[in-house]
Amino acid sequence: MDNISKVKSMSLWIFILPFFAINACLILITQFHGLFPNQEHILHDTIPYIDGKASISRTARVFPTYLIFKPAMFLTSFLLIKYWLNNKKIILYKDPKNTYINKFVFFGIGSAVLLVIHSIFLGIKFEYELYKLFRRVVILFFIVFEIIAQTYLVICLYKIRHSISENINEIFLKLKIFLVSLLIIVALISIPIVSAPGNKYLKHALEWDYFVGVISFYLLTFFMWKKN
Repeated sequence: MDNISKVKSMSLWIFILPFFAINACLILITQFHGLFPNQEHILHDTIPYIDGKASISRTARVFPTYLIFKPAMFLTSFLLIKYWLNNKKIILYKDPKNTYINKFVFFGIGSAVLLVIHSIFLGIKFEYELYKLFRRVVILFFIVFEIIAQTYLVICLYKIRHSISENINEIFLKLKIFLVSLLIIVALISIPIVSAPGNKYLKHALEWDYFVGVISFYLLTFFMWKKN
């Protein structure tokens, strides 16, 4: 199926683009200080995946790092929309009466739109509490929509696993199910931590690690589908 080839190709880029973008921003802001006209923006000696000394937005919202981050997120959002629509075609072909199709499409495309909104407003400063709340809500809903979409998709794939057995490696389908389950558990455990004041470094480390977990879903998609 041509849609399978498209999903396989797009899923790899959906992982590579944001992973490259956030780490390129991190390397620039911690190692190439001469590129930053405002030296207050630079960071020293941090591995935020472990120590949480900087958030993703802290590394990506200033010049010149936003020149990498924003285009990468816009392109990722476009690929996400195509990804969910092509998955819809695959599921419809194998199971036209599946009741979860519209749900994963809605939440999947919704997450892409929210990522665009987050990228547009990243780095724009307004000293209004309502604006700050809006930005936090957007990124929160992006994560929630992503996890819901991924959950519905793995349910659909698991239901039709026998009819697509020649096209997939079931080990990676099970890994996707495990990953989504883990992301849900971590999210539920993290609610008290994220909502409580303080714990800044822990929140930042969680943000970096969780984001990589979310996009790893697409890397597993690449390995799950077999080459035609």
